Amino acid sequence: MTQCVQVTTTAGSAEEAGSISEALVERRLAACVQIFGPIESRYRWQGEIERGREWMCLAKTTLARLDAVEAAIRDLHSYDQPEIVATPILAGSAGYLEWLAGSVGS
Repeated sequence: MTQCVQVTTTAGSAEEAGSISEALVERRLAACVQIFGPIESRYRWQGEIERGREWMCLAKTTLARLDAVEAAIRDLHSYDQPEIVATPILAGSAGYLEWLAGSVGS
């Protein structure tokens, strides 16, 4: 079975999260992207503690497509250093994982 992963990124607006998610699905880089938000984030950036309102995107894809997903997010994102974290999907329903792998053209 194809190794599936979930990629997490955040965006500074609902519009940006929507644009990123649309592009990932349209380009067959992700089977689906769920958007949550707004969320409150606290983080250290350039030596200062920041807080901000963000929208979290969870993209379902395959390990084979991960480099392309990362490149697309970096290209579309307004942040200097966007969060791009991939987490392996260790288990799931067979039908869903087959659909996921088939949807990304890997």
